[in-house]
Amino acid sequence: MTSSEIRQGFFKFFERHGHTIVPSSPVVPFDDPTLLFANAGMNQFKDVFLGQGKRSYTRAADTQKCIRVSGKHNDLEEVGRDTYHHTFFEMLGNWSFGDYYKKEAIRWAWELLTEVWGLPKQRLWATVYKDDEEAEILWKSETDIDPAHVLRFGEKDNFWEMGETGPCGPCSEIHIDRTPGATATGSMVNAGVAEVMEIWNLVFIQYNRDAGGTLHLLPSKHVDTGMGFERMCAVLQKKDSNYDTDVFMPLIQRVAELSRSPYDGRMSGIAESQRELDTAMRVIADHIRTLTFAIADSAIPSNEGRGYVLRRLLRRAARFGRNLGMKEPFLYQLVPTLIDTMGTVFPEIRDKKDHIQKTIRSEEEAFNATLDRGLEIFEQSIKNLGASKAFPGDVAFKLYDTFGFPLDLTELLATERGLRVDVDEFNRRMEEQRRRSRAVDPAVQGGDESIHSANLGRIKESARALETKGLDARFTFVGYDRLDSDGVVLSSSGNLLVLDKTPFYGEAGGQLGDQGELVLEGNRVRVLDTQKSGNINVHILQSPVEAAPGNAVNARVDAARRQAIMRNHTATHLLHAALRHVLGTHVHQAGSLVAPDHLRFDFAHASKVSEDELKAIEDLVNEKIRDGIKLMHHRNIAFEEAKKMGALMFFGDKYGDKVNVIEIGSFSKEFCGGTHVSNTADIGYFKFRSEGSVASGVRRVEAVTSSAAQKLLALQDQSSAERLEYATTQLDELQRQLEELAADKSPVLEETRRATQSLRRRLEDIRQPSHLPQSAGDDLRVHFDRLSQRETQIESFVLELAEKRKLVEKELAKGRIRSQSGRIEDLVTNASPVDGLKVVAAQVEAHSVDELKSLGDTLRSKLGHGVGILAAILDGKVSLVCVVTDEAIKGNKLEAGKIVGAMAKLLGGGGGGKAHLATAGAKDVAGLSRALASAPSIVQSMMAKSGNL
Repeated sequence: MTSSEIRQGFFKFFERHGHTIVPSSPVVPFDDPTLLFANAGMNQFKDVFLGQGKRSYTRAADTQKCIRVSGKHNDLEEVGRDTYHHTFFEMLGNWSFGDYYKKEAIRWAWELLTEVWGLPKQRLWATVYKDDEEAEILWKSETDIDPAHVLRFGEKDNFWEMGETGPCGPCSEIHIDRTPGATATGSMVNAGVAEVMEIWNLVFIQYNRDAGGTLHLLPSKHVDTGMGFERMCAVLQKKDSNYDTDVFMPLIQRVAELSRSPYDGRMSGIAESQRELDTAMRVIADHIRTLTFAIADSAIPSNEGRGYVLRRLLRRAARFGRNLGMKEPFLYQLVPTLIDTMGTVFPEIRDKKDHIQKTIRSEEEAFNATLDRGLEIFEQSIKNLGASKAFPGDVAFKLYDTFGFPLDLTELLATERGLRVDVDEFNRRMEEQRRRSRAVDPAVQGGDESIHSANLGRIKESARALETKGLDARFTFVGYDRLDSDGVVLSSSGNLLVLDKTPFYGEAGGQLGDQGELVLEGNRVRVLDTQKSGNINVHILQSPVEAAPGNAVNARVDAARRQAIMRNHTATHLLHAALRHVLGTHVHQAGSLVAPDHLRFDFAHASKVSEDELKAIEDLVNEKIRDGIKLMHHRNIAFEEAKKMGALMFFGDKYGDKVNVIEIGSFSKEFCGGTHVSNTADIGYFKFRSEGSVASGVRRVEAVTSSAAQKLLALQDQSSAERLEYATTQLDELQRQLEELAADKSPVLEETRRATQSLRRRLEDIRQPSHLPQSAGDDLRVHFDRLSQRETQIESFVLELAEKRKLVEKELAKGRIRSQSGRIEDLVTNASPVDGLKVVAAQVEAHSVDELKSLGDTLRSKLGHGVGILAAILDGKVSLVCVVTDEAIKGNKLEAGKIVGAMAKLLGGGGGGKAHLATAGAKDVAGLSRALASAPSIVQSMMAKSGNL
């Protein structure tokens, strides 16, 4: 039975029993910032168990993608070394939300295992919670399991809890006896015996534990089951190890192929060297699964959070690759094999193949650049240890901080040498670095109204931490529909003020907080910023005020600033959609800033965004602006309803029961609580001002809209003027060169003269002034288009000018060479004789090395039988060319490269080339005459060495 058949068999079984087959949630949780990765099937149903959400079905089944690499489930060191630990795995599960309960769950589990999949009943054991008599009775009455195989255990093994408080309940585990002859006894269950393995856990959620630890029965009871897919494949495919199943073997075989290393697969009875090879292949096969699925679900390797988990795994896998002799990037080459195995059931990895491979390869290349040096330091440190078994924590920290070695990688290297890392010292060094980082008090940024004040920074922190308990129910934000309102004071503390209702938006979702003024008791007070404390908007005032709860206040937002922010926020949504349209759906937001004067957007993408891609993105955004699309603001709708709408969520963000969605036609639909324009036409225009990298796999773009675009226009006009000035200078130089050749009647030059006059007229047309419009919208777009055309004209002009200059420079060079033909003949006539050879050595006028070589060719053609050396001073240095005629090469065994090299050596330089022509360079201009005078003796010496004297 293949793994695909096992998975589908599970689905079909529960579908027959009225279950809805639901897709796996991403391994990066949508709305749970407390969780690095989905680590159990219940994660996507957590809101149902907490009574905060509902589904349209009461029975469900799925296979959930899970990653466990940290916390209490961290068994990283066991991965690849035993048969069943993995960092990525699938969890098959069936669920009941207030529908069926223990009876059906137990009966169906037994039916699937024994009747559908045919597992031997005598090999199965069931465990129940020590106080769950009901479950024990059901196992004995609803199934034909051996009653002696139903065992009771305590809370450690058979009681499930979501956390210290909240939903919980007893569970019943099913174990399989894989001993030869089914000889397991009850004492071997839950005892860590590898041959008696848990394969399915049935959780019965029936209690709620309060803060005091008391259990209360829930009004609705739920079932939550989880079956390890890889383990079940090993059982049904009769394999001793999960790695021997068709889930892993294609990957392991591909690793063996790439490394040209054999894979044995046995866990015992093999040589230690083969065991290490096998372990490396299993680790790599495991880690590439985690990396692929996490990156497909929008995680990015980085230096913090889940990104650092991925970076650790990738570097760990890369190091195991070194054990297999692979020093070049190889992990990315495993992705297609994984897609062939799992891409049908999880199409997201197929859809994002290019992005996954680029991201992994980029990370591999970055780590490879430091891995070898880090390993050298590790080895040197071991040599310095002497008899000590403790690897220094300061060295481990250096490997981490400078060479990117995760601590667990250093621990792995140390363990292989029988050493342990001084983790305490490592942690001390880490804390010292954190203290140094915290000592830096960065300025507080606020767009074009930045306030560089450490004091304001502390006030902002105070605002976000303000005690607002009990105020939530009395607070209302009215700023979506109006920019001024009357309210009353709820709370006041120094520069901080909370009103019962306010139009001031509190900083959130990348959008800066509003500024403006409050009128309190007839006094006007400037609002410098607005921050959020929980769900309450806190006004930060320019100066402290005396305000008592109940005092009347008129609040007025700075309308022009808010309007600019709204334009940029809506433009950010258009930008996000355009990025995904042009670059691919792997793109997702990794950070943003929406300020009044610009917007900044960080997003996941493995490579630089090209100029053509930037233009396509910019054009698409401006197309949607010109379309004048009316925005739909869906406010305060149910979270599940918003998900059904297909609204784009941001991984790691926390969403409440009620959310807001911004819909821009069919182009963009995102969860967003920010403020926006009513129509895309209000944005006016969108223009990029920069693109770059902020971290591995994360790009950043900055852009401006509307009035801020006028400032960018002014800068571009200045740049345009500078380019025109350059073009004018180039044209003047071209005309000067033409005047030098005034007497020459070459057709090429005549054509160039006419073309130059045309270029001069075109330049004057381009130089016509360009005026900035006073309004945004269509006028601004027209001006941008004109400026773009102007830039294109300049570029075309400069390119054409460059071509004309090349033609003229060639003609000038030809003229100079022709003018020196008489000089070359004189040099040949006055050549020095050396045993039947003519030797010429002289300084000439030349404007380039190519020109000097052309003179050398002319000299060679007139020498007959001999050697010529010509020198010229170019850019303050000596340039030499040596030519040797065919007769001298054949008859005298002379080579131009050796001759010119010997002369260059006299001048402190060097060079070389072919037998008939070679060049050299040197700095000693003063010694040139002496060097040229030595040419005959150099040639004579060369002939003597070759035996031709």
